[in-house]
Amino acid sequence: MSESYTAMEPESLLLTGGTVVLDEGIVRRDILVQNGRIAGLLRPGAAGQAGRIIDVTGRHVLPGIIDVHFHVRAPSYPERGTVLSETRAAAAGGVTTIFEMPISKPCCNDAAVLVSRREHFASQAVVNFALYGAPGIADEDGLKAMVDEGAIAFKIFTTAPPPNRDDEFDGLALPDEMQQFEALRRVAGTGRLVVVHAESEPMMAAFMARAAARTEHDATAHLESRPDIVEAVAVAKILTMARHTGARVHIAHVTSRAALDVIRAFQAVGTDVSAETCPHYLLFTNDDVARAGADAKINPPIRTAADREALWEGIRDGSLSIVTTDHAPFSKRDKDAAGGDMLAAPPGSPGVEFLLPFMLDAVAAGRLTLQEAVNLVVVNGARRFGVYPRKGTIREGADADLTVVDLERDSIVDPEKLFTAARDVAGLYAGRRFRGAVDMTIVGGRVVFENGRVTGEPGDGRFVPGESRENAAS
Repeated sequence: MSESYTAMEPESLLLTGGTVVLDEGIVRRDILVQNGRIAGLLRPGAAGQAGRIIDVTGRHVLPGIIDVHFHVRAPSYPERGTVLSETRAAAAGGVTTIFEMPISKPCCNDAAVLVSRREHFASQAVVNFALYGAPGIADEDGLKAMVDEGAIAFKIFTTAPPPNRDDEFDGLALPDEMQQFEALRRVAGTGRLVVVHAESEPMMAAFMARAAARTEHDATAHLESRPDIVEAVAVAKILTMARHTGARVHIAHVTSRAALDVIRAFQAVGTDVSAETCPHYLLFTNDDVARAGADAKINPPIRTAADREALWEGIRDGSLSIVTTDHAPFSKRDKDAAGGDMLAAPPGSPGVEFLLPFMLDAVAAGRLTLQEAVNLVVVNGARRFGVYPRKGTIREGADADLTVVDLERDSIVDPEKLFTAARDVAGLYAGRRFRGAVDMTIVGGRVVFENGRVTGEPGDGRFVPGESRENAAS
């Protein structure tokens, strides 16, 4: 990319020569940005002027990627990643907005904690951010207070808290069915989505006990400790409750054909449910988990080749409408402390720097069109969570969140070059080659990543509040 400068206002930017992915199609347009918003889509060669003019000929310009499932857990565990380190990683991955989950210390279960987290993120974030709330211990007034402070949605786990982490999951981990039902009922009154990590706690406890009795606590033991029936039963129960309460539900990180079949059945009868999956479930199998060891310990587990293909079928038929990362950084010390015991290792893997290269590679392989890929990682999430069209599209008046990509250049995952603090536990993706690369990331009209360097500063990102139900396009 080449660029030139003129003596115009410094907040203006003009991208010229690019191929732009609009909602209505892929066209050649120049993009004029002023005061953080898209001010014009110009015919190529029109006499646009700006403080900075960047030639992106030969590149594609996408609406900025939105990662709706992201974990930092900051500021309590800086060794696992900080808001600064992980939003720098997001910028390097072309992600302009992250939706941060409510696992924190203490859990983000009331308005005061949400405000505290919002202030911390605002001072450190390089990209935009939204915040989830945990609804389990809040009454209607407490939920309204979180909504008033801008909670994008609410999140629950249908499992018990991990050992010694009760305060991080207070109001978030709801293993009892009546707890789940009441949380859904109360959140339904706010109009916000409930995002659900769905695994049946009673069944999982039994399968965990069987796996623990195995001689080898390896990747197979981890898979057997959380089989697909555990996921499918939890999804069926939560969606039955959702139909009764009127709650709007989004199922997180779907991993299996069994769970996907349940989701399809509820969608077919008009249940207000959407669902996501992640690159690691679309790319890898349990054989890869065995290869990478604790780095690849993720809950729910990466499963079989048959499940992987079923998820691609879900992408193709629209029952899975969002692809997101479940970015969950841990330190090497965290992962190594389990001594290779896959049942004891902490669950999570970094993913935000691989989401877009993976999707572009799927385009290159013919699995998706570029428009379909953009819908999966941008448009559908923006619509479902109610921030469209301010976010998630390239049109006049929208926020100038843009990602410039090169469809012909390869991305090779070299852990030493990653920006995430969890680079030492990126073994699942290490050495992977993707066809397609991020050239530039623009957040609110500010260039925060270019030429392999993060140029954004703490505070460049802005808080993205949830909007009213009336503005949400489901």
